[in-house]
Amino acid sequence: MITRLSWLRAAAPATLMALAALAHAQALAPPEVPQAIKALAGENVVLRAHATGVQIYVCGRGADGKSQWTLKVPEAELRDDQGALIGHHAGGPSWRHQDGSEVSGKAVARVESPDADSIPWLLVSATGHAGRGVLAGVTSIQRINTLGGQPPPAATCDPVKHKGKEARVPYRADYYFYAPAGN
Repeated sequence: MITRLSWLRAAAPATLMALAALAHAQALAPPEVPQAIKALAGENVVLRAHATGVQIYVCGRGADGKSQWTLKVPEAELRDDQGALIGHHAGGPSWRHQDGSEVSGKAVARVESPDADSIPWLLVSATGHAGRGVLAGVTSIQRINTLGGQPPPAATCDPVKHKGKEARVPYRADYYFYAPAGN
């Protein structure tokens, strides 16, 4: 005869596994974003990472000959929803996961951040991969929920006095990594 306690003991692991799977599926739902930076149909979120780091700008002259700060490279740590370090974001742009997988890409669409003092939201198309792991099959990356990262005012860049001077501007963002369904 099965007692209520033994039934609960038997059902508890399966229930917990189902709840964990549901929570994981909900955690990887695509975010609400403007149409211009939506991932392609048939792509699913495989990873969400929270970035904290800097956008590094260099003082120089633009094509028009005027003073400007130009993006050199981003440097950021990537963390999961629990705050654990899971990777790094660098120039290219590129992203490296702790499992050894990497993806690089090229921005294909952008929309201004709702916060005028923050860098734009982007849709990036993957252009290269290395290693095996969660980023190996990534085809698109979104940068959203940006905070900070805009270059300093152009007036603070004098190419004669400050040519090559770097400015490290703090920023935060969320990155969503997409791969084709079933990948």
